[in-house]
Amino acid sequence: MNNRGVANIFQNIADLLEIKGEPIYRVLAYRRASETVRSLGQSVEDVWREGGLEEIPGVGKAISSKIDELLRTGRLEFYEKLTTEVPPSLIDLLRVGDVGPKKAARFWKELGITSLDELEAAAKAGKLRELRGMGKRSEARILESLEALKRRQTDRVLINHAWETAQGLLASLQELPVVVKVEAAGSLRRWRETVGDLDLIAASEDAGPLMDAFLEFPQVIRIIARGETKISVELYDGLRAQLWVHPPSRFGTALQYATGSQAHNVRLRELAKRFGLSLSEHGFKREDDSEITCAEEAEVYQILGLPWIPPELREDRGEVQAAMENRLPQLLTQSDLVGELHVHTDWSDGASTLKEMVEAAQEFGFQYLAITDHSQSLAVARGLDVDRIRQQRMAINEIQRSMGDDIHILHGVEIEILADGRLDYPDEILAELDLVIASLHTALRQPRETITARLLKAIRNPHVDMIGHPTGRLIGIREPADLDMESILEAAAEHQVALGINAFPERLDLSEGHARRAVEMGCLLAVNTDAHHPEHFTFQKYGVGVARRAWVGPGSVVNSWPFDRVYEWLSTRG
Repeated sequence: MNNRGVANIFQNIADLLEIKGEPIYRVLAYRRASETVRSLGQSVEDVWREGGLEEIPGVGKAISSKIDELLRTGRLEFYEKLTTEVPPSLIDLLRVGDVGPKKAARFWKELGITSLDELEAAAKAGKLRELRGMGKRSEARILESLEALKRRQTDRVLINHAWETAQGLLASLQELPVVVKVEAAGSLRRWRETVGDLDLIAASEDAGPLMDAFLEFPQVIRIIARGETKISVELYDGLRAQLWVHPPSRFGTALQYATGSQAHNVRLRELAKRFGLSLSEHGFKREDDSEITCAEEAEVYQILGLPWIPPELREDRGEVQAAMENRLPQLLTQSDLVGELHVHTDWSDGASTLKEMVEAAQEFGFQYLAITDHSQSLAVARGLDVDRIRQQRMAINEIQRSMGDDIHILHGVEIEILADGRLDYPDEILAELDLVIASLHTALRQPRETITARLLKAIRNPHVDMIGHPTGRLIGIREPADLDMESILEAAAEHQVALGINAFPERLDLSEGHARRAVEMGCLLAVNTDAHHPEHFTFQKYGVGVARRAWVGPGSVVNSWPFDRVYEWLSTRG
């Protein structure tokens, strides 16, 4: 059983326990274990074999014993027993707006509803309105939410979708006179690869008029719920958004609270208790009920004796302890990246010419750019044969002469790792190139031993400088290849082959867990856009988000180096 399988089981346990009505601390324990195992940068099975389960953050004796049972037997008696007590299909109901664990439990116990189809049938038959506390409007909202769920097909969207939607809403909110300032929070601000709901935090003294104005935005199609300081709506694209409104004097604690994660916030509340304080979205309270308000988020951490913790780290993975010990990492920023090392043109499957991509890169602010079109065997991408790759070299040289020293152009290739482990060009051709990226695009479902051996063979080739999108995943579409990532990372560190964090939103590969483990093992990384069009250079921010969540600093990222250092690194290879 892989990390994903273990994580999914613990996520299901958390949801079923919440529906059952178990104490929240039990629910959070399993939820945190799920998240930790899912983002672990090495195989949980390897950790288990080495007896290191309890060393994983958030995994104590109870959880480690369950992981042990799962990996030993392929079953978990506790989970199987729980599914006899609570139908596991109820988990699907939690994806419906207006349906939380308590409602899901009522629908099950009072109406026998255990699936989305049964919920829809009951709502259409008018049965939900018969329940105490429900009515025609509640029933109608659930039907609308079911339709929205069908449109979305999933309860989470890729980060670029969420980011673009949020930017439109933030721009409109900033234009309102009653708004002092506004920011996005939640998993978007933590730069998770997918986002469920948008959380927007506004500072204003006039919450009512602000929420009224928000409802008039063209992106908003219906209101879900409204309170004194928070309004929830559904947007035209099926996303849900929450607007939290607090006075400017309370903006800091509101922003910190809404940014999360839940486990990080629980850790801060525990720390506040040591100071005789309670912490909420509204501020701190002393034991005598007097308040401490925070206009700025940094004040929240300062009161707790901590430096400000970057949002990307707030997952309760050791960041609070690191802050207490003054050893928070210096994280990569977008301004640190001075070059781009993975770009396609219309010579293969790109949409723009060589010159257009070079000029766009220069305008974006890059000091250097690597042209890395596909090799010959990837026919679907119009890969280049040996004659065309040499012709491209001459075309690049001509552009370089016309551009002067304004930008340095490297001639490379994204070489296909064939199903039998061979590379798509002979070594003598690879030796002519400035940069060689080896990638897996085909036969991704090969057995673990076979596909791992393919990638290891590429890493050990002296002409290969980088591995592009190592696992080949497409988020929500294609699962990652079943690789022995620990062996891959060991080989990459040994041969100083850089591993790409592909910033294309559908890829974001390496994942944050693998990227963090890679740096721990001494690997080099590169944050690349894999641009096929000039607009794709803007994807860089998503790759930076992955790197920051992985605690990665600029020193480990080769395209944060100046051109002379990159050129020296490449020149000493192969």
